[in-house]
Amino acid sequence: MNAPVSSPPSAHGRTPNIKFPHESSSVEILHSILPINKLTIQKPGVNCISSSTSSSRQFQQRVSRFEPRNSLIHQSLRKPRISRKMMENGSDFNCNGKRNGWTSDHLRHVESMATMPSGAGKIPRLNAVILGESLASEEDDLVYPSEQFSSQALVPSPQKYLEMYRRSIEDPAGFWSDIASEFYWKQKWSEEVYSENMDVRNGPIHIEWFKGGFTNICYNCLDKNVESGIGDKIALYWEGNELGIDGSLTYRQLLERVCQLSNYMKDIGVRKGDAVVIYLPMLMELPIAMLACARIGAVHSVVFAGFSAESLAQRIIDCKPKVVITCNAVMRGSKIIYLKDIVDKALTESTENGISIDACLVFENQSALKKEATKWHEGRDVWWQDVVPKYPTTCSVEWVDAEDPLFLLYTSGSTGKPKGVLHTTGGYMVYTATTFKYAFDYKPSDVYWCTADCGWITGHSYVSYGPLLNGATCVVFEGAPNYPDSGRCWDIVDKYKVTIFYTAPTLVRSLMRDGNEYVTRYSRKSLRVLGSVGEPINPSAWRWYFNVVGDSRCPISDTWWQTETGGFMITPLPGAWAQKPGSATFPFFGVQPVIVDEKGTEIEGECSGYLCVKGSWPGAFRTLYGDHERYETTYFKPFPGYYFSGDGCSRDKDGYHWLTGRVDDVINVSGHRIGTAEVESALVSHPQCAEAAVVGVEHEIKGQGIYAFVTLVEGVPYSEELRKSLIVTVRNQIGAFAAPDVVHWAPALPKTRSGKIMRRILRKIASRQLDELGDTSTLADPAVVDQLIELGNSKI
Repeated sequence: MNAPVSSPPSAHGRTPNIKFPHESSSVEILHSILPINKLTIQKPGVNCISSSTSSSRQFQQRVSRFEPRNSLIHQSLRKPRISRKMMENGSDFNCNGKRNGWTSDHLRHVESMATMPSGAGKIPRLNAVILGESLASEEDDLVYPSEQFSSQALVPSPQKYLEMYRRSIEDPAGFWSDIASEFYWKQKWSEEVYSENMDVRNGPIHIEWFKGGFTNICYNCLDKNVESGIGDKIALYWEGNELGIDGSLTYRQLLERVCQLSNYMKDIGVRKGDAVVIYLPMLMELPIAMLACARIGAVHSVVFAGFSAESLAQRIIDCKPKVVITCNAVMRGSKIIYLKDIVDKALTESTENGISIDACLVFENQSALKKEATKWHEGRDVWWQDVVPKYPTTCSVEWVDAEDPLFLLYTSGSTGKPKGVLHTTGGYMVYTATTFKYAFDYKPSDVYWCTADCGWITGHSYVSYGPLLNGATCVVFEGAPNYPDSGRCWDIVDKYKVTIFYTAPTLVRSLMRDGNEYVTRYSRKSLRVLGSVGEPINPSAWRWYFNVVGDSRCPISDTWWQTETGGFMITPLPGAWAQKPGSATFPFFGVQPVIVDEKGTEIEGECSGYLCVKGSWPGAFRTLYGDHERYETTYFKPFPGYYFSGDGCSRDKDGYHWLTGRVDDVINVSGHRIGTAEVESALVSHPQCAEAAVVGVEHEIKGQGIYAFVTLVEGVPYSEELRKSLIVTVRNQIGAFAAPDVVHWAPALPKTRSGKIMRRILRKIASRQLDELGDTSTLADPAVVDQLIELGNSKI
């Protein structure tokens, strides 16, 4: 076996376009890296010490306590300051000729956090958020990691972050080469570490990282770990839908299972570059199938096992797979879902469209459905258990170029043709492993659980590849998080001693609604880091998650990223930053977020706009499968020279990023552009509101009106008084212009089984376009739609 190659030269790469006002000042350097904005609903008052009971005298005592350390830091950094007089005289350039534009007051809390670590303690107003009589406040609390946590963290301070971030921007080739060299490469990449064109005005968009380097992500996930001596470490714990049904695989056992499936696929003619569609629930066989494809160079396309036959057929027709891998059925809570029937319909539809699939590998999920009750297509369908275990437990690796495709992942395609996001091997491997390691402060002793399904990008990057590349022990959960009751998550946490828990705000709000007793009956003492993914988490839910689930001791990695980015882009580093509830904080290494106005001009200072990214990063998607023109038009033409995320973002006076939702989720009311996420956050701050979803509807006077679907805390009755109270809450927090025109009571919201709210359906209900609801088969509970329609017709 060849040894890992050494780091290649780092002299290549883009010229950094970044401002560094003072070469030695941590705070001013952070300024130049992070343009500053302000989220309008955030109040200006900031609690610099997380406990609201600290008096001014106590504060001064704490400052003086750390003064010696503070002086040493300033001396070592030779910390110059931008004077207020310089700013008043209009001086825009530092000694290096670079534009600065910030005063020394900015990011003062980051500096304080570096010199005055403290335990977070309880965040004030929690009672008001959950059950209190007064309305909740959404102030800018700063929540610090404890000194004990920071001292043991991979990135223990803002200074360490700044050191690493600065290098990642000034010398991206060297920074990422050093990290990439920690993985196994059969052949080292070429001298040019990366190549990019992010500007449509300069020709076709292209991004390449580590091209010419040959590797295999499955080898790095499994073989490398076995060879390093952790073959007997648990790689996957599997928890079934029903209590008491579980399993586990060590890294060695997982490698053997993967090799057997790889050999089977090779035997039926699957070769490097061929597509394989995987339509499986969260069984261990799902990551096994993904890894088996990667091992032989096949391109997997995982389709969430909740999509309809029509949606599955669209994806089969587009990528033309050699084989479809599925199972006969799955239990989701108390409900059985006949996956094989859905696959049969999809394959019939694809055949009618000229794409015929000769092989369908079916896993018998015995806890849901027996073989004899499964519909069968002789000559095409094959039982997994009948063939795969007969193959050898070793399989040669297909070494692939770093820029060879790894997987396709289609967006939901609620309108038009689904977009097939294409990720390649090398850059994605390096980026997902690195983001997982630092964003969760991963330690070898951790037990990690991400509640996402592998049918989404979160399941790819942070259930399968990212954790396994780090040799982590992961929990894979088949069932529903509220089955048999709302304590299931914490039962699993205690059972496997989970230390890192990563989930969606939707689930957090749902569990919050069900009450604290489902959380507090379990220990949860193993938890060390919490995470949030999928959408902005409103501050009220953040506080509940922190205080109740994490016992006020676990930092929350509130991550912003996308299917297209491959991995985290803006995220807290648990040991480095003071956190603000609801803020994604600062960019990950190598990521240059910028906020632009409608003309594409970068905005500096305290404001809001469109979130873009300047320059490439290793995990970026390379194209949309079979449609590079759409790739350029959607992501690079709106603001030439940047990757356009499609999201709105604010940066406050301290440089913290606040995601405000999709820009197409912006309502224009009488000339006021209002983010739906802002209105939703205000509504759920009301003590009797558990969840809210806001959409825009046509309004003959305002142009657009605000239509709010509101789910109440369990046991709270609908009333006109409560409706008015909710509206007053929004008026007080945002302004009268943002007050909802309609509050529509919602016992529940229409969600996919992954927890994503189907806003398309809500828009149709709000507009009374009930004959245009479209496909509702992907919903966890389609009956919710009928309930909403019925309540919309009522006069409650």
